[in-house]
This record gives sequence, structure tokens and C-alpha cells, in this order.
Amino acid sequence: MQALRTLLASLLILAAGTATLAAATDGFRAFTSESARRLAVARQPRMLPPVVLQTSRGEALSLDTLRGRWLLVDFFYTRCPTYCSIQGSEFAQLQDELAEAIAARKAALLSISFDPAHDEPRELAAYLARSRSRGEGWFAARPTDAADLQALKQAFGVTVIADGLGGYEHNAAILVVDPAGRLVAVIDWDAPQDALRVVRQGLAS
Repeated sequence: MQALRTLLASLLILAAGTATLAAATDGFRAFTSESARRLAVARQPRMLPPVVLQTSRGEALSLDTLRGRWLLVDFFYTRCPTYCSIQGSEFAQLQDELAEAIAARKAALLSISFDPAHDEPRELAAYLARSRSRGEGWFAARPTDAADLQALKQAFGVTVIADGLGGYEHNAAILVVDPAGRLVAVIDWDAPQDALRVVRQGLAS
């Protein structure tokens, strides 16, 4: 009888733990915070905050003024030695692929620095030049207010951790924003064609 009670107690504990894990991982589909972010955005698109950024030209750029366009957004810092530079090249290719939609003001690219203390307009402009931006329709910008940076990181689900060596560890993705100003998809940073497909489908609908 004691063994039976022990077995039943163990089963109850296991069931409770399984239920907790299922809830925490969205029915076992999200075993990482990145997967959870993607599922949450797909289910319930997020409105972007009305933040004003400073561009590589030193001009003010309100996210509200980009309404009506499909946006491909990434977060970076100009000193990043790894995939930020690769993603810059990918954005240059996307700029070419979307040239017609960009010219018609139906699409744009936006790279947002999460290191605004260092990434002033000069550094942002140098980043675009290194990435071989064609100039039209791709903005590199930084928030100039700490509260705006926090609001952007929260809205886009961006995690940034100082590495203790002057750089950062951060999650990377191509973030798709629809013309209503809603984050609607999170795409792997190294899958630009998937992001392009989402935008083209939106433009065709």
C-alpha cells in the first residue's frame, strides 16, 4: 500500500510538472525564448511604439512616418564582428530585390542600433557604406533616448547582453512590420529570402 501511495504521488508530481512545462513552452512548441517570441508574434502582431530615431544623416525619423510600407527591420551595433556584418550584406541584397517597391514607397529597410552611445550618425553611415547600401530605402538609425531604446527592445523582443569586452551578445532576426505598423513575423537572420517572401505576399494581397 505504501508503494502504491508513493507511485500515485510521483505520478501527480510528474503530471503537475508536465502541465507547467506545457504552459511555459506553449504546448511544448516553444522550448526557447526565441521560439516563444516567434509564436507570440505570429498569433498576436505587436504595434510598434511611436519612437523617433536619428538616421545616418542626422535627421529625425519617426516610425509613424513609415506607416503604409512593409518594413524589414534588424537590430545591430556597428562594431559587431560576426553576423551583423553578414546581415548588412543580406539587407543590401534585399534592397535590390525590393527596389521597385521601395521606389513606390511600399517597402523599406530599417537597421536600428542598440548601441546609440557609440553609433552616432557617422558610424551608421559607415556601416551602410560597408554593407554596400544603394542609398534609397534603407535607413540605419539609433534611438537617442534610453526609454525609446527600451520600448523598441520590448516591442521587438530583442535581448542584448554586454559581453564584458566592449561588445554584446544579442539575438538576431529579420523582423517584418506590416503597413499598419505591426510586427507580424520574426524570420531567421540568415533566411532573407523567407522575409522577402512574406513582404512580396503582402504586397500582392
